[in-house]
Amino acid sequence: MKAALALEDGTYVEGRAFGAEKDALGEIVFCTSMTGYVEALTDPSYKGQILMMTYPLIGNYGVTREDFESDGVKVEGFVVRELCKHPSNWRSEISVDELLREYNVPGIEGVDTRMLTRKIRIYGSMKAAIGVGDVEKEDLVKKAVEQPSISDIDLVDKVCVREAKRLDAGGDLEVVLVDCGVKMSIVRQLMKRGVNITLVPYDYPADKIMEMNPDGVFISNGPGDPVRVKPAIETIKRLVDKLPMAGICLGHQLTALALGAKTFKLKFGHHGSNQPVKDFETGRVFISSQNHNFAVDEKTLPKNIEVTQINLNDNTVEGLVHKDIPLITVQYHPEAGPGPHDTYFFFDRFVDMVKEYR
Repeated sequence: MKAALALEDGTYVEGRAFGAEKDALGEIVFCTSMTGYVEALTDPSYKGQILMMTYPLIGNYGVTREDFESDGVKVEGFVVRELCKHPSNWRSEISVDELLREYNVPGIEGVDTRMLTRKIRIYGSMKAAIGVGDVEKEDLVKKAVEQPSISDIDLVDKVCVREAKRLDAGGDLEVVLVDCGVKMSIVRQLMKRGVNITLVPYDYPADKIMEMNPDGVFISNGPGDPVRVKPAIETIKRLVDKLPMAGICLGHQLTALALGAKTFKLKFGHHGSNQPVKDFETGRVFISSQNHNFAVDEKTLPKNIEVTQINLNDNTVEGLVHKDIPLITVQYHPEAGPGPHDTYFFFDRFVDMVKEYR
């Protein structure tokens, strides 16, 4: 079946449809990972976005549900150069086409992803639309243009838990994880270290968290513009000087906002598993997995917050530490899923910090 992709600048390309036979709207972003498409498709941080892979062949090793980062596909649409119809892998359960059909998400293949990536790098992330079947160019471009900006949409509420949920790792540390769209790899990394987790929604009141008498608080990743997640920002403000705290990705941005800093939208974001991050304490450079469109404005950070790591591609803030209270955050994804394991140590630091202040 025919399909087409339109961008808000009038770009219109035709290809072949796969996945669900429906249209889709979202902000188009490109991901530079060569593998890990299953984890990317199921990453809640991609909610509201149409994901395009820069690597040309996608689907060759199929889909394994064990690799899911959530309860299903979270992207609005999927764009690839060439889709493998017959995967070959002993772990594979279904194909990418079948996966998208199962979760009612459309895809388009046979388009020039290199050209589209270059366009996004030059002009920035854009609103986009995927049309399946007989599509009129003008109508599809109009749909892309007239949809709301991702900064005008509340996305976290669509991907977080609805009520508190406890996960017992058999350890003696109790941590409340504020779920803004958490990846399951984060949960797994904490539980591997004997951390018992209570997942709570992003808008869970601070006083109820304190009633649980936790040893620490963890703020998760998630989709969209951090300034829209006001309940979580308020919760962090009330808890930040009472309990050891850590944040990843959106959690990093929300924590910075709660402390008085500002965030801004990146031109085309960081999406992929090959982002270089320099650590000032050790002087080492780590290769990290990232997925975000917003960043913390270093110039607005209060004096008691220290930048610990930066992105070597654009010098944006990648890590923060509070000089007076137990608080650490990182912008990248130390749990990888997919990606290199260079930064697993972040979870060890958090656990050590919680034990020290318990």
